[in-house]
Amino acid sequence: MTVLAVSMASVSAVSGAQCPVAFVHERYATVAEGAHEAVTYDAAAVPAGSAVTVLEHPVPGGGTRIVLRVHGVEAHRTFGAHVHTKACGAQPADSGPHYQNVPDPVQPSTDPAYANARNEVWLDLTTDARGNGRAEAVVDWRFRDQGARSVVVHEHATETHEGHAGTAGARLACVNVPFA
Repeated sequence: MTVLAVSMASVSAVSGAQCPVAFVHERYATVAEGAHEAVTYDAAAVPAGSAVTVLEHPVPGGGTRIVLRVHGVEAHRTFGAHVHTKACGAQPADSGPHYQNVPDPVQPSTDPAYANARNEVWLDLTTDARGNGRAEAVVDWRFRDQGARSVVVHEHATETHEGHAGTAGARLACVNVPFA
């Protein structure tokens, strides 16, 4: 599939509406199928050919809105999803840790002071009968240059308690995103 990743940093002069600074729409492929912008590591939960869309919008005052949509993944299931620091790779861990606005000096980060929805981008979602789901997060900061590179779909909803904060189980799929 041809990579569709458009990065725009303009503001509409006519409407004053802010355009997305990152937009990705891809279909997941297996690692065995070669290099792709979206890869599934668990084809039962996130089948090859299922789709993912990610949009990043600036928010007035210096914030960021991220929207995640999945289509055709496992039905009636709750997934965790987060922005990660590195690009997707052949191994699930290749995408690195969660992006944190204020990085935890201790990695992997499970301290709720750092691993929380204000300091990270959490996009947990539950799919419908067709395997479609949507999540949105708004944070009051912008990504550091080249600091955020992908969105990873995880096995279950994100944990919030001490010692497990930010964890969401195995990495099931990953999509590269040119965050601004």
